[in-house]
Amino acid sequence: MSVTSVTQHTAKNQFVDAPNGVRFAYRRFGRESGTPVLFLQHFRGDIDNWDPAVVDAIAAEREVILLDNRGVGLSSGTVPATVTEMARDVIAFTDALGLETVDLLGFSLGGFVAQEVALIRPPLVRRLVLTGTGPRGGVDMHGWRKDIADHARNPDLGGEDLLYIFFAHTDSSQAKGMEYLGRFLARTEERDIFTTLAARDAQYDAIVEWGVPDHAALSRLRAITQPTLITQGDNDLMIPTPNSHLMAGLIPGAELHIYEDASHASLFQYPERYATDVNTFLGRSRSES
Repeated sequence: MSVTSVTQHTAKNQFVDAPNGVRFAYRRFGRESGTPVLFLQHFRGDIDNWDPAVVDAIAAEREVILLDNRGVGLSSGTVPATVTEMARDVIAFTDALGLETVDLLGFSLGGFVAQEVALIRPPLVRRLVLTGTGPRGGVDMHGWRKDIADHARNPDLGGEDLLYIFFAHTDSSQAKGMEYLGRFLARTEERDIFTTLAARDAQYDAIVEWGVPDHAALSRLRAITQPTLITQGDNDLMIPTPNSHLMAGLIPGAELHIYEDASHASLFQYPERYATDVNTFLGRSRSES
C-alpha cells in the first residue's frame, strides 16, 4: 500500500489505446489500495470538471481513475448518441487498462452509463455509486425544462450557467457553487479540452433517448445486484429527485442519501460530506452492505 502526493490539480494526463480504436485520456492517482474507483462524468463535463475537494478526499483512501469517454476532451473518436454505446466504450477502456474489477462512480449522464456498465458486464463492477442521476424511462426525464436546457446547452457555457443548473436557487447553495467554481478552475497546467458542440448534441440525444417514459425499462434495475449508493440533492432541477427514490426502491438493497438545500451537483456543494459517505460505502465488506 502506498500514498501519493499527486492531486487532481497535479495528476498527469495519460492515454491508452483501446481495442475499439479509441485513444482514451484519463488521470490515475491516489492510494494504491483495494479496488480502484472509476469516475464517469456529467453532460459536457471533462476530467477537469471534477471537484478536487471530492476527488482528492476519495483518492486519500483508494486509487481513482478519471476518464474522458469517447469523443470527450482529450479522448479520440466521436461521442455516440446512446448511453449503451457509451457504456461499451467504458468497458473497452477497462479492458485496455487490464482492469478486472472497479468501483463505478457515475454523476448525472455518467450515472446512466454506470448503470449500463453494471448491467452489461456485472463481474466488472464491485460497487456502484449513482449521483444526481436517474433510471432509464424514469420520471420527467425526457429532456429538460426550457430554462435548464438553455443554460446547459449554451454554446458559451460559463460559470453563471453552471451555478444555475447545478446549484439550488438559494443564497446558501449559490455561495457553495462559487466555492466549487474556484476549486475546479484552479488547475493551471495540462488542462483538458472543453467538450465540443458536436459532443454536446450527441450527449443530449443520448440523454433524451434514455429518458423516454418506459415503465418496463424500470424493471431492469432489479438486475443490478452490486451494492449501490444513490445520492442526490433534495430539489434537483435537471433530473428530478423522485428518480433517486425510484432507483432506491428497485435496486436490491440500495442505500439512499438526500442532501438538503441542494440541486443537481450536491456532491460539489457538500464535497467533504459526500466524500465521507462514498468512502464509508466503498470501504465496507460485502457482508456489511
